[in-house]
Amino acid sequence: MRAKPLAAAALLATAVATAGCAGSQASQPQAGDTRFVAGDGKITLFAAADRKTAPAVEGTTLTEGTASLAAHKGKVVVLNFWASWCAPCRAEAPVLKDIAAKTRADGVEFLGVDFKDDKARALAFEKNQQPGYPSIFDQPGRVALAFQGTVPPAAIPSTLIIDRQGRIAARALGAVRYTDLLDAVTRISDEK
Repeated sequence: MRAKPLAAAALLATAVATAGCAGSQASQPQAGDTRFVAGDGKITLFAAADRKTAPAVEGTTLTEGTASLAAHKGKVVVLNFWASWCAPCRAEAPVLKDIAAKTRADGVEFLGVDFKDDKARALAFEKNQQPGYPSIFDQPGRVALAFQGTVPPAAIPSTLIIDRQGRIAARALGAVRYTDLLDAVTRISDEK
């Protein structure tokens, strides 16, 4: 008779452990969470000779369309990793929106990656912010994992700038500052 309660307890423990590894759509980092690092927003530019090719990035957008880096071949792409639960992401959203609009005519494209988020909250955030560019809904974090071995986004928010040859030209960990991002995007866009 004691075997049934022990089996049930073991099953419950397994379910809790599995749920903890997988996370939930509403999950967000808690104090002491080691999956994320704090960022200062500083942009690191990589010399052309040191740039690594960005992995293939594609997925379903928040609005059920599709988006990919390949669709922007030959253009500079600003790839921003964000989540609706992230206060620095909310703070930098107007910066990204403005620079996306300002640089579009220069062949610069923006693409968001909504990371580890609740879809309803992410849609509400996007409706409120109206960024003017799509975001891939990446609840499981597969897009970020694709960058392991190159230049991974290691904080939320993170921003990568992909050059016209499809290489990672710059990275910022944390909320970007307007002038810093505009300067970096302009510099990479002006490369021949």
